[in-house]
Amino acid sequence: MHYKIYLFRHGQTYYNKSGRFTGDINSHLTSQGKKDAQKIAQKLKKVKIDYAFETRLSRSKETLQFVLRYHPECQKILTDDRMIERDYGTLQGRFHKTVIKEYGQKQYDTWHRSYDIKPPRGESVKDVEKRVEAFIKDLLKFMNKHKGNVAISAHGNSMRPFRKYFEKLSKEKMMKLENPWDDYFVYTVEI
Repeated sequence: MHYKIYLFRHGQTYYNKSGRFTGDINSHLTSQGKKDAQKIAQKLKKVKIDYAFETRLSRSKETLQFVLRYHPECQKILTDDRMIERDYGTLQGRFHKTVIKEYGQKQYDTWHRSYDIKPPRGESVKDVEKRVEAFIKDLLKFMNKHKGNVAISAHGNSMRPFRKYFEKLSKEKMMKLENPWDDYFVYTVEI
């Protein structure tokens, strides 16, 4: 049997809009973020979604709510924080431009886009990848047991390892990915 995984990022948040490190701080969707979520929902309107996964953050939950308005067939919504956004440590809540001014563009780029270098008291993308890989392993077991299509409302940095895994990307290609707020990715899983 073949089942689908529909993976998408939450819509734009207030922290995204203002250029701040969000991490696992709860920042709500802007009006544009709600429009982004509605676009995803419209694009997924005609597919079948049996199960859905979100994180504890409101932006993940709210984006998923838009999508599931068209899916009364969805049997269960599960919360799993292994796919939550990267923890930016002491940078969380700070404006990007302030961090650049204080530490310089090179250090900002290193903290922001390095695979294995952590911001102060935060996580690297490598750390996020370990969490997401453990989630994927359990997700595939879940799909094998429950036999259904799955929607996943993820975050920008947690989507990178999902896409690396399912698209068979190198670490370097994964780090260059930009994940849209208003679109989704679909992966077919053979169970």
